[in-house]
Amino acid sequence: MNGELLAGFEYLERERGISRDVLIEAVESALLSAARKSAGQVKNLSVEIERETGRIKACCDVLVVDEVKSHEEEIAIAAARKISPDAKIGDTIRREIMAKDFGRIAAQTAKQVIIQRIKEAEHKIMFNEYKDRAGEIITAAVRRYERGSVILDLGKAEAVLPQAEQCPRESYGVNRRFKVYIVEVKDSPKGPEIVVSRSRPEFVRKLFELEVPEISEGTVEIKAVARDPGYRTKIAVHSKTEKVDPVGACVGMRGARVKDVVHELNGERVDIIRWSEDPVVFITNALSPAKPREVKLIQEGSAEIMVDDDQFSLAVGKKGQGMRLVSKLTGLKIDIKKVSDKDREQKESGLAVDQLEGLGKKVVGSLVASGYKTLGALRKATADDLMKISGIGEKTVEKIIRAAADFRVAGKEEAPKETIPPAEQPKHAEGESTGGGSVDGVSEPQEGKRDDDHEAEGEGEAPPGETTADQQGEVKEAE
Repeated sequence: MNGELLAGFEYLERERGISRDVLIEAVESALLSAARKSAGQVKNLSVEIERETGRIKACCDVLVVDEVKSHEEEIAIAAARKISPDAKIGDTIRREIMAKDFGRIAAQTAKQVIIQRIKEAEHKIMFNEYKDRAGEIITAAVRRYERGSVILDLGKAEAVLPQAEQCPRESYGVNRRFKVYIVEVKDSPKGPEIVVSRSRPEFVRKLFELEVPEISEGTVEIKAVARDPGYRTKIAVHSKTEKVDPVGACVGMRGARVKDVVHELNGERVDIIRWSEDPVVFITNALSPAKPREVKLIQEGSAEIMVDDDQFSLAVGKKGQGMRLVSKLTGLKIDIKKVSDKDREQKESGLAVDQLEGLGKKVVGSLVASGYKTLGALRKATADDLMKISGIGEKTVEKIIRAAADFRVAGKEEAPKETIPPAEQPKHAEGESTGGGSVDGVSEPQEGKRDDDHEAEGEGEAPPGETTADQQGEVKEAE
């Protein structure tokens, strides 16, 4: 039996990677639980397994007496001196015991304890294997679904792809294999909980690190990534040496490298942007293929962009997607305006307040006397500023603000057909880099066309700051 026990330890150590000491401690704990059920009330009961021979010893403390009344707690002086020749009445000595029959319940208890300890050891091994791998990309197969989450098989462990970390345009069929980004590894009673993602910008960053040797070597650096999962990503790159073109390195020969990334992202469009220290140049590159008329930093953290009317839809993007990605990529609050709207605002700002409809002469006189002579000055005033004017109450203030906001020179001219959707400013989690990036997997929309009219067209000319896959291949062949 002892030889079979040692052989079992060797098998588990070899097949499951659990050390022999951990296994021996598990069996000792199980046998101790079984011995307590069969040995009755004994003091300081312990079970030991000899590492070399596999011999099992169960020992307990007993009191040396002249006349034994309890065989479980006492030992006769004659028997005690066989164990320890110096024993005397009143001493406590360690006596080896062996239960002849642990019984069904005791044996079942030992089995459960052994299984539990082995599972705990396996969980600890898995946790130690993955705890330092957060931030890496691994390949996993879909196994099942649980309450909206996808459970992935990693081989010896399982990973969880929560619904919030899934791409909205992807389907996860059972047994399909995906690359996933390890977000975090938690230790739980049921084993290591590995949380993965396919929607985070870091996933795209890691994919480019795997596909582009210049990035992994440190020659090309990814400065920022902005992503609308499943639809579009913008990625800003910079080269530390003039000899290497960062955009060309990421695109690869005939677009081979970027196409591999796009394939893994299931056709998500990816735009590779050239990064610049100059915010104006960087914003101009990030807006590509739209061509801004003017980029102006109006205050810290904000930029105003003027575009021609035919470039407005291209710059803003479908449902404001382009503007949001540029804002995330640059870390700035972006305000995109049409040239015609700017001209109209300037024209309106110089108009006298007496041209506003719905305001009486007395109210207009009070506004002019307080310095609000033009529509531009009135629009800059707050409700509190207007409340300070003598003779103007709360209802009149609301009427003035509404009249100033609703007034449009467009009443005499054609009203603009496009409006800027409200910009969603990036919310950066602690430790997350500002900015982002995206790559067009097929092509950029041609100049002057709406972004939502171009889902997948033929490869066109690369906008400023970008290089298409075909152009990159032609340059390489020419060289």
